[in-house]
Amino acid sequence: MKQLLLSFALGLSAPAAHAQAGPLVVAADGSGQFRTVQAAVDAVPNQSARPVIIQLRRGTYHEKVVVPPLKTHIILRGDEAARTVITYDDHVGANGISTPTSYSVLVRANDFTAENVTFENAAGYTAGQAVALHVEGDRAVFRHCRLVGNQDVLFLAIGGTRQYFRDCYIEGTTDFIFGASTAVFDQCTIRSKKNSFVTAASTPAGQAAGFVFLGCKLTADTTLAKKVYLGRPWRPNARVVYLHCQLGGHIVPAGWENWKNPENEKTAYYAEYRSTGLGANPAGRVPWAHQLTAQEAKQYTLKRVFGDWRIGK
Repeated sequence: MKQLLLSFALGLSAPAAHAQAGPLVVAADGSGQFRTVQAAVDAVPNQSARPVIIQLRRGTYHEKVVVPPLKTHIILRGDEAARTVITYDDHVGANGISTPTSYSVLVRANDFTAENVTFENAAGYTAGQAVALHVEGDRAVFRHCRLVGNQDVLFLAIGGTRQYFRDCYIEGTTDFIFGASTAVFDQCTIRSKKNSFVTAASTPAGQAAGFVFLGCKLTADTTLAKKVYLGRPWRPNARVVYLHCQLGGHIVPAGWENWKNPENEKTAYYAEYRSTGLGANPAGRVPWAHQLTAQEAKQYTLKRVFGDWRIGK
């Protein structure tokens, strides 16, 4: 009930029904219409104005998936997140791979939705930058999804685009939520796997919001992650805000780091509102971070953050 009240207080819109035709069914064992996720994506009509459901049956899909710009309004719906996995193992330094091209899944289309799916990069703990999910499209929604890997797991690449994550599990080591978009993480679990940084925002100058965490729970591998920062600025105007979040004891008192550049302290905007848990330490935070007032916190409703985009279900 508490989470439900929080979501309404923060401006979550009412559920909306999706119009749909029969789903495109993907099954690795051949019992569906397609054996691969990419084949189903390719079969979606270009520039569809109505949602097209791709039903992903339980299984592990070892492939790099690209959702091109013309494949709009896809709903990728898994049977069960923990047992419905899209995985690949590209990483920086392997066969000319860069951070942007190391993805397991790349979403370039607008109005993409994923539910009950795991997006994984299986490159390994010491592989370096290895993206599981790379999003470039606007108005992307992820519900009950798992994003797993190590460094640079979730790349929200493009300024001016918007993404919404609800009840998702996201784990990683260093800068594992990074990029330039406006993204809201609502009631998500964020798990750190080493001493490092949760976010590395590159918010463009003039963009009102970067990453916003609402009612999230920050946890850790207590053996390897005992000193973790909430974020550091990949670009000078990084913006990250945590509201009503439960912070584990792995979050360091300072909270934030300037990427070893004091000039970033003048331009980055890092803030919290009513953090709880052992990692909540307003008095210990760096002096250039902010503790929001109740009035300031009101600007972080979904309606105000996302503007004319209303989230439906």
